Amino acid sequence: MFVNVDTVHDSADFPEQVDVVVIGGGIVGTTTAHELACRGVSVALLEKGLIGGEQSSRNWGWVRQQNRDMFELPLAMHSLNRWEALSGEIGRDVGFRRSGIVYTTDNPESLAKWEAWGEKARAHGFVSHVLTAEQAHERAPGTTSRWLGGIFSPTDGHAEPSMACPAIAHGARKRGAFVHQNCAVRGLELAGGHVSGVWTERGLIRTSSVVCAGGAWSSRFCRRHGVELPAANIMGTTLQTTPGDQVTPGCLTTPTIALRRRLDGGYTLAMPGLGRVEISPQGLRYATKFYGAYRSKLAKKLQVRLGRSFFHGPEAAGSWQFDQISPFERQRILDPMPDMAQARATLAALHSEYPALRGVHIARAWGGMIDTTPDMVPIISPVEALPGLVIASGFSGHGFGIGPAAGQLTADIVTGATPMVDPAPYRLDRFARGSRIRQPEMM
Repeated sequence: MFVNVDTVHDSADFPEQVDVVVIGGGIVGTTTAHELACRGVSVALLEKGLIGGEQSSRNWGWVRQQNRDMFELPLAMHSLNRWEALSGEIGRDVGFRRSGIVYTTDNPESLAKWEAWGEKARAHGFVSHVLTAEQAHERAPGTTSRWLGGIFSPTDGHAEPSMACPAIAHGARKRGAFVHQNCAVRGLELAGGHVSGVWTERGLIRTSSVVCAGGAWSSRFCRRHGVELPAANIMGTTLQTTPGDQVTPGCLTTPTIALRRRLDGGYTLAMPGLGRVEISPQGLRYATKFYGAYRSKLAKKLQVRLGRSFFHGPEAAGSWQFDQISPFERQRILDPMPDMAQARATLAALHSEYPALRGVHIARAWGGMIDTTPDMVPIISPVEALPGLVIASGFSGHGFGIGPAAGQLTADIVTGATPMVDPAPYRLDRFARGSRIRQPEMM
């Protein structure tokens, strides 16, 4: 089901030349364009469909530092500060509320793991609180479960995915960025092995710097130019409920469900870890790099099947010419079908957990496609073999929360500024042939 997003108006003029072209109007692309425009850089933000139309409006809306991979935690901490500042800078509400996040569990191993994570996180300056069973129930009253305990991060928050990207794109345009939707980038123009422009469906834009922030489409775009970007796209199902009583003011995870209180009084709801992977040419190409991830606990809830992805969409094979219709125009917006059986099971789990919410129903459900790297840490990196190209992709389901900081770091890399955090963990060449791939540490 298509997800509604706030309207974005395109710029009146289409540029012939800019300093930077940003491909992709999701959270990372819009924040990168906004950061560049704020620095006085001439930038064009190009989106093949609608701003925020894919995963950036289909995620849970969580903005968290808690339980991040330690490589991601510095980005997450910077991102919370940017989220808080964005509405004031832009003059539009991005839906961000710093309401805290609660994790609960009935598993002593999970509690011990969270506590150990918290000790390491304190070295970065982040503090969360381990909860007793009584404290966990106080943070989310009304449950039927007997939780062993939990963890609470008071400085975490959430934002509204349908509002955020359009608002940030508006801010970028207000600062001078060109913003154009329904304008696919078909490929790169090269001169002497360097980027010299982008070919769009509306013609050529001259530029010396390009940021590929195309989410699930990034790997296919890069392969067209001989750049290997290992990625797997995981399809997930999320639902929105009708309005109901407040059981948490922000975000809450129990052993069976993850929920976020929405501004409209309903909940965004999902089952943590569930998803499906379709067998595809891209998946087969990078299968060995994902061997460790698929054998880990993280993959136990993944379903693998053959579907349309083998022949159509971001994971399919095939090339194209820049004066021909590209795959990005044939499928303007990725809109995978939700798993309605899973959605109903998720709602039933909510009803079982919270009797006060037994009167809420599914208002809508949708599918999303999450671009994932073998170690579940994003790629924010220049491409050494193709000077002028920077990749900001593979956010593995965390892009919405850390997007504003990722945009800052990407802008630093593009402009040659001192990076806001150490960019080494996000380099593309960590997946080079023969390199040891780090095991995912996401919780």
